[in-house]
Amino acid sequence: MHSFKKIFIIVLQAVFAAVIFWPSHAEPSDFKLHGFLQGNYSLNADRENPDGGDFKWAEERAQLKLDGNRGPYHLFIKADAFYDHADDRADAEIREGYADYTADKWDVRLGRQVITWGLGDMIFINDVFPKDYEAFFSGRPMEYLKKGVDGVKVGAYPSIASIELVVIPFFTPNNFPNQNRFWMFDPMPQVQNREEKEPSSTLENTETALRIYRTIAGSEVSLYAYRGFYRQPSMMPDNPAMPARLTLFYPELSVYGASLQERALDGLLSVEAGYYDSRQDRDGNDPMMPNSSSRALIGYQRQLWEDFTFGLQYYGEHTDNYSEYEKNLPQGFPKERIFKQLTSIRLTQLLMHQTLKLSFFSFYSPSDRDFMLNPEVKYNFTDYIWAIAGGNIFGSGESRGQFGQLDENDNAYLQIRYEF
Repeated sequence: MHSFKKIFIIVLQAVFAAVIFWPSHAEPSDFKLHGFLQGNYSLNADRENPDGGDFKWAEERAQLKLDGNRGPYHLFIKADAFYDHADDRADAEIREGYADYTADKWDVRLGRQVITWGLGDMIFINDVFPKDYEAFFSGRPMEYLKKGVDGVKVGAYPSIASIELVVIPFFTPNNFPNQNRFWMFDPMPQVQNREEKEPSSTLENTETALRIYRTIAGSEVSLYAYRGFYRQPSMMPDNPAMPARLTLFYPELSVYGASLQERALDGLLSVEAGYYDSRQDRDGNDPMMPNSSSRALIGYQRQLWEDFTFGLQYYGEHTDNYSEYEKNLPQGFPKERIFKQLTSIRLTQLLMHQTLKLSFFSFYSPSDRDFMLNPEVKYNFTDYIWAIAGGNIFGSGESRGQFGQLDENDNAYLQIRYEF
């Protein structure tokens, strides 16, 4: 383990210990323990997995959450233990673990934490923090889409605006569907010799993210800035003409963006935009790296009648220096589009005194002509026991689109949870 990471972990443990053993006479203390037991199963509805299995996901999981306060200090730990039947293994993970200190005009959070910025519903522009897309596509509870980062978040709250600064010394990539469980498009399937290189944990590679927000004339306005890396890897072949080895790496990225949300047309209107500055390929002449791009979305949500809401979104992404990208793209490599579009709709109806929830979410891309459908039913048997049944359906006229490449991965899933 890198010495810098060792030091960070030691400091984190020391902070946790300081919170737990802070003198009891200093402030009243309040520590609570919660958790759940869960079964989560996702069965193929189209064909078996590439490895021959029938399940995209099949596990039992237990989670414990410790939430404690002592004066200005706050401690939160969320830990999971699980048995994965698909890979026949048992394991455990710390999903979140952080300590807070809160003062009158500022606060600080140190440790593993889930951070959510931006306004998109399953569309992320200024939310540059890591996601688990395998969890989303295999029918896991929505909380497992977001991954925690190990870092520090500092908040300051002067009268002019609120400010959040996030510092992340250890890079965490997005998690994409496992190619043993999912049929995925591979541009170079003949090259099996592959190596992944993540950014090293150095001061130069430390990620920083800034958010400034306030209410202006009834509208929630935010500005964003980020300096770090793309969380989806790019491929670098050793020889573009006849590759024998591939290196998966994460190009340098800066993001500058803004968002606005306000009441309009008897509903809630959301607008968000961001510029993705690909720092290693600003001219766009290296086809192995993503070009810089401009991204924007507009969303609208409204309640039409009691306990029924609908939401619509439109997203567009324009690629800069596209002519340079086309000119340098090696023959036989798949070509990205100059302008990508994505739309979504979400419908939600609550019934039976809100114990039954019917929902439908879908993506459709006018540019790639592919789609994803996600119908779902949730029933609360008691305040502590609920179950969800749903499905993920993919389709396309083109195999390389985001959802079209998942065309053979339709699945039906079941989630059962007992909370305590």
